[in-house]
Amino acid sequence: MNIKFINGNGIKLLAAVLMLIDHIGMFFFPSAAWLRCIGRISLPLFAYMLSEGCRYTKNKLAHVALLAASAAVCQAVYYIVNGTLEMCILVTFTLSTLNIYAMQHFKRCALSDEGGVRVASSGCVFICMVFLTLYLNSIDTVFGVPFRIEYGFWGCMLPVFASAFDFYKMDAGALAALDCHAARLACFFAGMFMLALTHHIFRGNLLQWFSLLAVIPLMCYNGSRGRLNLKYFFYIFYPAHISLFYIISCLI
Repeated sequence: MNIKFINGNGIKLLAAVLMLIDHIGMFFFPSAAWLRCIGRISLPLFAYMLSEGCRYTKNKLAHVALLAASAAVCQAVYYIVNGTLEMCILVTFTLSTLNIYAMQHFKRCALSDEGGVRVASSGCVFICMVFLTLYLNSIDTVFGVPFRIEYGFWGCMLPVFASAFDFYKMDAGALAALDCHAARLACFFAGMFMLALTHHIFRGNLLQWFSLLAVIPLMCYNGSRGRLNLKYFFYIFYPAHISLFYIISCLI
């Protein structure tokens, strides 16, 4: 029996529905913890598919630019509405993408005939990107304004876990055997566990443990995108439904 029957579009549509449920709870039913529990599954699904996008995207600069621009627009609206620098999930994923591309560059250099200086420099770039992400997540205020990156450091690094064994179009030799869905998913699960554990320890948030359930639909992922190109739909869906919910909450 083939359990891999969900394509990339299916995973992202499921994640969008779960995120919608989560935000319905956040805006309209804050005491209904079960809505937030269901919503915890959304982030890992989007995170894994982000790593898949980074794996196959040809124009990396355009990919990062689109993410960063979308994040900037959402963040400007957030600041106008809330007066805080609480970073939206698109900021988290922009940092994730930069880390993944830095890691990909390092792996390509390390697995090719590049000189030692190039390998070392690309490794330093990746390490610096990780430490920059860690530093940004250590900031609490900017000029007295509250600052926080959504899901913290481990949230930013979650898609990076899924990309650890990504050797797509690389001459990886024996390591290429690790570039399979099972290995990438196992590594990703370790990232989900770290995210849930740190939220439990440092924030007293037990809800994040429900995110581990995301492994169930991800086990059914067949590796294909699907017939329709829905990439821009998901960039629009996030700010659109947040804005709509905010307007409705102000009216009721």
